[in-house]
Amino acid sequence: MTAAPRSPAGPAATAPAGLEPPPGAGPDTTRSRRLAGGIATTALARAVALAAPILLIPVSLATLGPARYGLWMSVLALTGMVTFADLGLGAGLMTKLAPCYANGDTARARSYISTAYALLGAVAAGLCVLLWLGAGLVPWTAVFNVTGEVAPGETRSMVLICLTGFLLNIPLALIVRVQYAYQRVASCALWQGAGSLATVPLVLLATHAPDAPVAVVTATAFGPLATNLAVSVWIFGWGMPELRPRLGAVDRRLSVTLLRLSGLFFVVVVLYAMATNADNLIIAHALGPQSVTAYALPAKLVSLVGMLVSMISMPLWSANGDALARGDLAWVRRTVRRMVILSLVATAVPTAVLALLGDWLFAVWLPVPLGDSRWLLVGLGLYFVLVGTFSVVLMVQNAAGVVRPHLIGQIMFLGLSVPTKWYVAGRYGLAAVPFAGCAAYALAVGPTLLYGYRRALAGQRPTPADVRGPSPAASR
Repeated sequence: MTAAPRSPAGPAATAPAGLEPPPGAGPDTTRSRRLAGGIATTALARAVALAAPILLIPVSLATLGPARYGLWMSVLALTGMVTFADLGLGAGLMTKLAPCYANGDTARARSYISTAYALLGAVAAGLCVLLWLGAGLVPWTAVFNVTGEVAPGETRSMVLICLTGFLLNIPLALIVRVQYAYQRVASCALWQGAGSLATVPLVLLATHAPDAPVAVVTATAFGPLATNLAVSVWIFGWGMPELRPRLGAVDRRLSVTLLRLSGLFFVVVVLYAMATNADNLIIAHALGPQSVTAYALPAKLVSLVGMLVSMISMPLWSANGDALARGDLAWVRRTVRRMVILSLVATAVPTAVLALLGDWLFAVWLPVPLGDSRWLLVGLGLYFVLVGTFSVVLMVQNAAGVVRPHLIGQIMFLGLSVPTKWYVAGRYGLAAVPFAGCAAYALAVGPTLLYGYRRALAGQRPTPADVRGPSPAASR
């Protein structure tokens, strides 16, 4: 297969409707318009979609009760800690696809995509077999500290449902990376939003099932899987059929290249997942499962701020990859400055609103009292403010494949944050846990990301326009 011809500005077909660049626009103008359109459309789509799971919290909490809900949140924290099961291939694939997109090399892109699906499909199948064979050997009630509050059989069922849905979704979630790499950010957000909304009637029906708690967990766990399956059928069937994975396109040589880069992302993801998702497990053992619910519910509300971080930073990954492949360093620097300001405002403002109105929201929204959670909300929000600000520069080094500085930062973050959180949880209570995470992140990760950003740019060759100054198209 030969690569399809394309214009220097990239395939205009990937631009959101109504946001196509004008004729003759340069690559930087096209890229900026596509980035802005993707973020704007994503904001609108996620504003609608995020209302669904948030509104379902009272229903889920009333159906499961505080103890079962705390167990569920702890199991979800466990799935977050094993996000390394994708071996970093999602991140590595996204980095490798960006130059393919910039150069119009669909044959190489298809080989990368096919290889990634083959590797992750085998991993997911193997892990599912091991999970079901060994589930009866693990004392799950002791692991999650719910002995005497949730029956062992029910605990095992919840664990199997959540982990199976998570494992099966590992290869299916690659479709999100493919869409981002090809700068189809808006369409990806619309699909994910539609999937979230479709989960609402399923959960409401599950509350009337004979075993309602397990049914609610099942409906929630398999919603993302069904969404990614539907998106994959559409994208590879009609949207981008030239990239459809096939067994004949699997390339062993590319698998070595992909795994070499993905291995670094893999270690970073392991460290980050362990550091950030350990909160519920730390609290469960330090303060008990009831405290997990008191912590997890505010954290779920503040996760809206985390969604804003992802909404702003993830489209930058592929856009930076396209710019770096063309040597357009001026666009990268200019965009980083703008997006840092945007990320800071987008995360700080809702954090302040939640800090002021969070107690009132919980009082009128949830069936159980949570006490004074204002400082807990402030700490959780402040963490996402930090993550969002540094994520902008992180996307540059991810696009360039410069991973080691971030890896060093995550090693220090894990070593510093986990014992600190455990100590402050027992001594100062729930509200101190996110503040300990903020301090550890600022001290360990922040400096390494700034160093990695400078190193990523130093390793690129600028275009002549970048040396002499911005082109007329870039200044528009």
